[in-house]
Amino acid sequence: MKAFPPPVPAACATLSGVRFLTRLHPLDWLAAGLLAGGLVCVATGLLPAAPAGAAMARIGPLLVFLATVIVLAELTGRAEVFDAVASWVARTARGSYPRLFGLCVLFASATTIALNLDTTAVLLTPVMLALAGRVGIAPVPLAMTTVWLANTASLLLPVSNLTNLLAANRVGLSPVAMAATMGLAQLAAVAVTMVCLWGFYWRRGRRGADRYVPPARRAPADPVLFRVCALACAGFLLVTLLADVPLWSASLATMLIVVVAFAVRRRAELTWSLVPWRLLVLVPGMFLMVETVDAHGLHTLLTAAIGPDGGLAGMLRSAGVGAGLSNVLNNLPVYLAGEAAVPVANHHQLLALLIGTNVGPLVTPWASLATLLWFERCRGQGTAIPLRRFMGTGLVLAVAATLAATLALAAG
Repeated sequence: MKAFPPPVPAACATLSGVRFLTRLHPLDWLAAGLLAGGLVCVATGLLPAAPAGAAMARIGPLLVFLATVIVLAELTGRAEVFDAVASWVARTARGSYPRLFGLCVLFASATTIALNLDTTAVLLTPVMLALAGRVGIAPVPLAMTTVWLANTASLLLPVSNLTNLLAANRVGLSPVAMAATMGLAQLAAVAVTMVCLWGFYWRRGRRGADRYVPPARRAPADPVLFRVCALACAGFLLVTLLADVPLWSASLATMLIVVVAFAVRRRAELTWSLVPWRLLVLVPGMFLMVETVDAHGLHTLLTAAIGPDGGLAGMLRSAGVGAGLSNVLNNLPVYLAGEAAVPVANHHQLLALLIGTNVGPLVTPWASLATLLWFERCRGQGTAIPLRRFMGTGLVLAVAATLAATLALAAG
């Protein structure tokens, strides 16, 4: 019988590479393309070295936060902390979908307002997905509740969103004054979000059942690990809410506590796959590309598009430009560039830009950092999000909620 030669190492490596490429998600290709494009811009001089270096220095703490908070969320989920919270929510709603919907909306809105939208995306998404598993309903409605309210419920307080801090400093608003000014706009944005959530994802024809059976109480498999991770997460939330410390340092310290606990109790689960490689590639590339666009006329474009009108028409233009460009680029750099284009005296026009960059980034996966974090959490827990449906329904909500919130701001 003729013996076949052993596989050639180069051929095996090529085959492994092909298999790896075929498993890549479209967002993986997007991340790689953005980083490659950004590096080409720097290498060719389209983006000068000074602004490129400044951008990388600016996102350094952000990358630390991204990496550590996602590892923290992943390990906390494996310790069954999110299952316990989800079980409590499901039992509280007592089998009623409308009651469950109201609790989920309240939970997501309160987390976003009191903490910040990124914390909602990272820590609440696993709770919602665990809730779907415990109750036996489709995970997408619960996941969409999280990502939409992480964005649309982020108008009320300075701590709710980094862009809010920037806007509050610019117009001289204290937390109480900002809540008073943005209260009607926040209510309008959440109300429109609830209508869209129910119509697109939660109504009877979408969820597939009239009632659900609340889950029974269940003890965690490792009570010690459960307690350590639960206390660590609670401490992280308290520190971010009450202490004046950088988010990256709080998430890093909390992650180290959880990693040590897993090293002692379940070392085999500490693998490199916990690290969110896609985000760590995408974010630098995204910022390099935005810096390149900014260096070649973004400010001039925004000044012309927003205009100097501080009335209702100017507010609507400002909100629309903010929402539209946020979905093309990303809401944080768009707000920074748009702020410089709004006349200093036009406070309501600036707040309308804030509405556009907070409420509007719902169409593309990269429009806000919270949405990127949410996609990573969904992917990590095996929940597939249909991109076409995500973008289509997000477009409807972005237009309706941005318009409603801007009109409410003008009316107030």
